[in-house]
Amino acid sequence: MTARYLGGSGPGTFFVLPATWSIAEMARGAILTGFPWNLIGYAWGFSDEVLQAISVTGIYGLGLLTVLLAILPLLITEKYKLGRRSAALLLILVPTIAFAALWTGGALRLAATDIGENGPRVRIVQPNIPQNQKWAAGQANAILDQLLALSTSGESDRPRYVVWPETSYPVLFEAGRNIPPALTASVPTGGMLLFGAVREAPERRADDPALLNSVLVLDEKGAVVADYDKRRLVPFGEFTPFKRVLRVTKMTVGDIDYVPGESSAPIQLVGLPAARVLICYEAIFPRSGDDEAGWILNVTNDAWFGISAGPYQHFLAARARALEAGLPLIRAANTGVSAIVDSYGRVTEMLPLNVSGVIDGSLPGPALTETLFRRAGNIPAVVSIALLIVAGAVAPRGSRQNAGVSVATSERS
Repeated sequence: MTARYLGGSGPGTFFVLPATWSIAEMARGAILTGFPWNLIGYAWGFSDEVLQAISVTGIYGLGLLTVLLAILPLLITEKYKLGRRSAALLLILVPTIAFAALWTGGALRLAATDIGENGPRVRIVQPNIPQNQKWAAGQANAILDQLLALSTSGESDRPRYVVWPETSYPVLFEAGRNIPPALTASVPTGGMLLFGAVREAPERRADDPALLNSVLVLDEKGAVVADYDKRRLVPFGEFTPFKRVLRVTKMTVGDIDYVPGESSAPIQLVGLPAARVLICYEAIFPRSGDDEAGWILNVTNDAWFGISAGPYQHFLAARARALEAGLPLIRAANTGVSAIVDSYGRVTEMLPLNVSGVIDGSLPGPALTETLFRRAGNIPAVVSIALLIVAGAVAPRGSRQNAGVSVATSERS
């Protein structure tokens, strides 16, 4: 309706519709807490070549291109109905050339890469704990034993860095208490264990407790040497918005709300580049910015989805974050999909859904050149949207009645 209002019923609609669609997607990703899930640009998830556009335009820009390509057949049909067959035939070439250019540009970018796999070796642990067992009474020891067994298998050639999924530590992590010796023993010599845990938020009143969804880094001495607290929380899952007004409870286990972390800065790690940490659905939010990160760590628990498209959609969004930043991605998911993704969004190692196992692999290097999106963010997409709206505003306006007259006149002649 907005596109019709701004662009009329003439050619302007074909400029304004993609613009307003993209504005709606951006608004969905920002208003209230935002939820940019399954944006239309992800329709290209089957093509590594087309996805390379994300490094330039971001996912919103790729969505804009997608809608433009999608509506061109309608414009071709309109021209044909009006008797302008030569214009219709010419327009057929536009999406063909546009798609060919999009694919070829991506293919050339991929062909020019030689980032190698000489980085530090990492072990990703996928325990595959069913959601109904994850916080069940009496299951903590069994879960921890399974995590430790997967972490320490293959003693002769263990990577120095081990990654567990989101909230994998099966009990509340209390910094003041002694860390279980078995947990410390699982840390490789000279290495680190990066794991998800729930812990109490500090400096809270006794009558107003809160929790943090965290990634903690444990060294071989049992000391927590780095941490990150999730900043984007899931409404009604991790906290209840407008709690005093709505008077509803969370849909997840426990009555205590989580609170967001204070810093989004990369965590500093000995022997590894600084890591940009994304916990669970933080990975669906596009993010630019020139921080010091040399790779992305994404930990998640997608057991909530069961056997569905959800985990794969979530994984595709995480791959897009690697493409935007030009950084490799290490992803540990409780039930899958765990993976190593290079800085061009290509999956180099993967564990499928609902299997227990580990991935041992090297951390890929960053992209050969810094991506435009990392420097400029959504500015190219926003400028394109503005230009399309201007084009729609100045384009000739028509009406269906006029269109009908034009067709009738053409037929009589």
